[in-house]
Amino acid sequence: MWNPDEVASSPSPSPAEAYAASSRRGKYPQLTRFAAEASFEFDEFQLRGCEALEGGHGVLVCAPTGAGKTVVGEFAVHLALAEGRKCFYTTPIKALSNQKYGDLVARYGADAVGLLTGDTSINGNAQVVVMTTEVLRNMLYAGSSTITDLGYVVMDEVHYLADRFRGAVWEEVILHLPEHVRVVGLSATVSNAEEFGEWLVEVRGDTTVVVDEHRPVPLWQHMLVGNRLLDLFAGEDVHAPGAELRINPTLLRRTEEIGRQYAPAGFRSPRGRRGAPRMPRFRPPSRVEVVEQLDRAGLLPAIVFIFSRAGCDAAVGQCVRSGLRLNGPGEVEEIRRVIEERTADLPEGDLGVLGYWEWREALERGIAGHHAGLLPAFKETVEELFVRGLVKVVFATETLALGINMPARTVVLERLVKYNGEAHVDLTPGEYTQLTGRAGRRGIDVEGHAVVAWQPGVDPKQVAGLASTRTYPLRSSFRPGYNMAVNLVAQVGAAQARELLEQSFAQFQADRSVVGTARRIERNKEALKGYASAVTGDFEEMLEYVELRAKISTREKALSRQNTAVRRAGTAESLEKLRKGDVIAVPAGRRAGLAVVVDPGLDPIREPRPVVVTEDRWSGPLSVADFPAPVEALGRIKLPKHIELRSPKTRRDIASTLRNAGISLPGRQKRRSGANEDGELAALRRALRAHPCHGLAEREANLRWVERYQRLAAETQQLERKVAATTHSLARAFDRILALLGERGYLGPESAGDGEDRVTEHGRRLTRLYSESDLLAAECIRHGVWEGLGPAELAAVVSTLVFEARRDTAGEPRLPGGAVPEAWQETARLWVELTEDERRHRLDRTREPDAGFAWPVYRWARGESLEKVLTAAEANGQELSAGDFVRWSRQVIDLLDQIRDVLGKADPVGATAAEAVKALRRGVVAAGAA
Repeated sequence: MWNPDEVASSPSPSPAEAYAASSRRGKYPQLTRFAAEASFEFDEFQLRGCEALEGGHGVLVCAPTGAGKTVVGEFAVHLALAEGRKCFYTTPIKALSNQKYGDLVARYGADAVGLLTGDTSINGNAQVVVMTTEVLRNMLYAGSSTITDLGYVVMDEVHYLADRFRGAVWEEVILHLPEHVRVVGLSATVSNAEEFGEWLVEVRGDTTVVVDEHRPVPLWQHMLVGNRLLDLFAGEDVHAPGAELRINPTLLRRTEEIGRQYAPAGFRSPRGRRGAPRMPRFRPPSRVEVVEQLDRAGLLPAIVFIFSRAGCDAAVGQCVRSGLRLNGPGEVEEIRRVIEERTADLPEGDLGVLGYWEWREALERGIAGHHAGLLPAFKETVEELFVRGLVKVVFATETLALGINMPARTVVLERLVKYNGEAHVDLTPGEYTQLTGRAGRRGIDVEGHAVVAWQPGVDPKQVAGLASTRTYPLRSSFRPGYNMAVNLVAQVGAAQARELLEQSFAQFQADRSVVGTARRIERNKEALKGYASAVTGDFEEMLEYVELRAKISTREKALSRQNTAVRRAGTAESLEKLRKGDVIAVPAGRRAGLAVVVDPGLDPIREPRPVVVTEDRWSGPLSVADFPAPVEALGRIKLPKHIELRSPKTRRDIASTLRNAGISLPGRQKRRSGANEDGELAALRRALRAHPCHGLAEREANLRWVERYQRLAAETQQLERKVAATTHSLARAFDRILALLGERGYLGPESAGDGEDRVTEHGRRLTRLYSESDLLAAECIRHGVWEGLGPAELAAVVSTLVFEARRDTAGEPRLPGGAVPEAWQETARLWVELTEDERRHRLDRTREPDAGFAWPVYRWARGESLEKVLTAAEANGQELSAGDFVRWSRQVIDLLDQIRDVLGKADPVGATAAEAVKALRRGVVAAGAA
């Protein structure tokens, strides 16, 4: 929350405005109480969102990062507590859940607020529960009693439904929530907010859409060119509504001047060119120099986005080694207190391998890194210290931009290219806005600053395009999966499940996309009627006549191709028979005339290419393409045994001999097409001449109308196929999934005469497996792959279903001994069989199991130290940070927990899964997880 004392005061309202405000407060008593507790005055968009919520509507709020849209979400919490109902506050990531939980506990107390994430459970039955969206989805499918008395669901960062890996969860929740639950969607600014709101109205009932594109703190765009910080746009009114943005001419001149002096990034000077001047490489200011410059300009605290974990760690190390210190003694003491509090659960013996002391020294200097490879306790400490102003610069990957409340005065982008897991790609305008949206702290900063570091090849016009684009459409990534399909069939049956899928935002957008196409089809059909009526006489007869002409044309082309192929084959065969000294006629082209073969040019694989010398002394190879008909030798001349064709004298002597040989060119032969001998073509031509339309006076005019009709009819059919493929596309994909599940015994045939599939015992297990490889996990259970394994062995094999290496590694990953290799091979065999079925049913393939984490998690489950586990992983060529190890271990625990719940502790595999969880949940893996 921002400090109102540091915000300029507004002028006193007029009597009329004061009366209107008083009436507004009387109409919304809960909002009046809620606003009275706040230390600042709400913006108009916040008031509109809260008023709609108190008025009984659902709400979608779209506003820029840092605008304060969470006020509306927190008002939903206030309303739930006031009405004695429950409120679930959902977020896309655990870090944001943890942060929001801390905010709400500070406001309402620990008894009223709970937290549920994949690895943390605190007071889950509280009146207000913060959770990741997946947890709520799982509750809905399981029919959890926790949902009783649920009144409000806040979906923070709801634009996350566009995420191709996890976005479907948001739509599942929206579609499955009971009708009486009011949904509060909080989204970044998207250009199709109205479309998203219309869909919410369709599936959730009355929903108010509140859009605010105004940034409460103006954002100034800059480029760092060498050691000069230059404005991206010229003029002082760049933030005025409708202002025309002009690129700073000084910036353009400066970048052009420097660009001419230096080689572009990745440029290599050509080798072997003597005297060629070498262009010097451009060396941007070091990260230390950038931080020092920002500090001198009063632009700290700053987030420097580096799209690489190693780059973030290296940047922190460079700053520490340089002696850079951004904090005073009083701040250092406060930082130490926070570190002690946040890391108290970490085993002392692991601090060295965790890099604790180096991390702590950097924090004391006011410098930190933030990326997915950090230990969760380290990340949370960095977040708290940065929010409190005790860390002045954070070097971060883009994961920091995903909703965590860490605003800064300045955001720096080192590059405009990032690695997306598959390739290096340019930042999109939406990504640029999300990253730079962190700049400018409301109530603290008068303005925010976004800085792009220039290097050769970076065009200021490109940066201006990213900074000024305001179209970020929200696109659904919703697709039915195995777990979703079997849960839907279990709950509502296949028929109703199809109807539910038809209500998804994905289908809504797909249907919207064909509205224009459908209108075009209707217009085309009207035009087709007009074309048909323009034909004089019988339209059907004229159409038949046109089709006859088309058949004749098709047959003529087929015969031409056939004759060409036969002719080519005959020509190639005749060229193979040529010998040295044969005289031939080149029928056409620049080489037309007599020629003598000096080399037959035979090849066992390709067509022959005889080398010849012509009468005008040209020498070179000929091919089948030079002869429209088979070649015959016209005579022979005697040639020397060894011929040096590169010698002009040799070519001149051979050409002279050829001219004096007395052989003349044959007369031109008329080519036979073969069309006249074709019976089918002859019959078609007779039918055309006998057709009633053949002798019509208006035949040619009618033909033009019919040809137009046919072209438009073909276009219309293509459009209709496109519409058919788009509409009901999710339902068809769902049916393909049901077919595969039925084949594999997860759905049984109808048994109640209602035409519905039934969920089998194996299917009921699948309903409770929430994993990217859910069906493969169910197959492993069904086929007994995990039977007879010990706890550490089970953890190793189960890890193959959740782990995914960050990049391809050379060689096979190391596996533990014992029963693990056999279980792993059986898992891989089941995966191959499953993907074959998926290919046959035209479904997305299940991700291939990855054994890259099996050895580390096996050793950890056996009780070995973190240092030994990570050292062994490194020795095997694995890139595994402590943070990665904890994250993957917790995901293995999550799937083992599901296996235990599905099978029960009475089952041997279920009991082993419970033991494996106990063995894994220790030390750094357990730290911070309740």
